[in-house]
Amino acid sequence: MMNQAKTLFSIIVPTYNRPDKLAACLQSFVEIEYPRDKFQVIVVNDSTEISVENTISPFQNQLNITLLTQPNSGPARARNTGSFAAEGKFLVFTDDDCTVGVDWLQTLEKRFVETPDCLIGGRTVNALPDNIYSTASQQLIDYLYSYYNAIGDRAQFFTSNNFALPAEAFQKIGGFDTNFSLAAGEDREFCDRWLHSGNAAIYAPEVIVYHSHALTLGKFWKQQFNYGRGAFLFQQIISKRGANGKLQHPSFYLNLLAYPFFHAPGFQKLLIAALFLVSQAGIAAGLFWEKNHFVEE
Repeated sequence: MMNQAKTLFSIIVPTYNRPDKLAACLQSFVEIEYPRDKFQVIVVNDSTEISVENTISPFQNQLNITLLTQPNSGPARARNTGSFAAEGKFLVFTDDDCTVGVDWLQTLEKRFVETPDCLIGGRTVNALPDNIYSTASQQLIDYLYSYYNAIGDRAQFFTSNNFALPAEAFQKIGGFDTNFSLAAGEDREFCDRWLHSGNAAIYAPEVIVYHSHALTLGKFWKQQFNYGRGAFLFQQIISKRGANGKLQHPSFYLNLLAYPFFHAPGFQKLLIAALFLVSQAGIAAGLFWEKNHFVEE
């Protein structure tokens, strides 16, 4: 039985220069309705220049919390760093700009009781609904989930701000690929490699995190541009595995552009649809930039 494990969950949070967001994230862990002795929190500061000790110290009497620090090298390596120090049977990944529901670990445990060997991905909710760019960014993810995870017990893709899996299996397949130095594509590649290794993934929409990623038009463009850069690296990696890295069927893109008209209210439909077009342009620009940079190297 699972309740025999001392530390069942190790929550791993990479952070970089967002102390206020990190504090809100940790406060949400304090409010989790789950036995304190069954989970630990590992914060990995992805910077040796920026201290987060003052942010973490108020929580040290409320949580079993460990702080690790590494030179700035991206969230993929930071998550791996956290996993090496984890004591839990299961690793749970989220980000410093996320908060979690009080039943987050309870719902995860129920899923792992049923399927202890699976990768379990939850749902991400935009916590900034008045920010049109953050809303569009989350709707893009929602569309990808509707496409890749339509059959819940045959899921194919999760973002790394809300998924969990057995620690032993994570180490066995090598963790996140640290060639991804940006927060872009490393989760997609991990999910693909997980499935390619013969493992199963399950979508659990009742496992919810709330994402507070404030975006402007410029930040939205940069985010999508970086996704394009990550997409190019992803294609290079999976081609070495003999997988197909070609573009999706045209219907994928038509359905993508139509998605806001069915999932956004009023005039917001047009704004988000326009931002979906911007996103595709940004992704294409990032992909071609990375491709040219790759050729030059």
